[in-house]
Amino acid sequence: MSLIDNNNTLLREQLGKGKCDVIATTAMTGKDYYAVHFVKTSTITSIAIAGATEVTGSAIANLNTTVAAGTVIYGRVTAINLSAGVAICYYETDEKTSE
Repeated sequence: MSLIDNNNTLLREQLGKGKCDVIATTAMTGKDYYAVHFVKTSTITSIAIAGATEVTGSAIANLNTTVAAGTVIYGRVTAINLSAGVAICYYETDEKTSE
C-alpha cells in the first residue's frame, strides 16, 4: 500500500482502471487490495484486513457473513475467501511504497 497517492492515481483507482482480480470461491492470499466490490450476494468465509487488529474493539470475524450484491469493503484487504458469490478485488496501483 502506498504512502502517497497523487490525484491522477486516486482518480484511476476510483474508476477501476487499475489491476483487479475477479474471484468466486478461490482463496486469495498475499494480496494488497484497496477495495472489494461484491457483484453478487456473497458469503465471506475469511478475510484479513491489514491494521484491523490495531483498532480497539475491532472484530474482523464479524465480516465472515453474507453480504448483499453491491456492497464494497474499503481497506487494505490482504486475504479473502468466499464460499459463494463473486467479487472484484482492486489492487493498489501506484509505485511509491516508501519515503
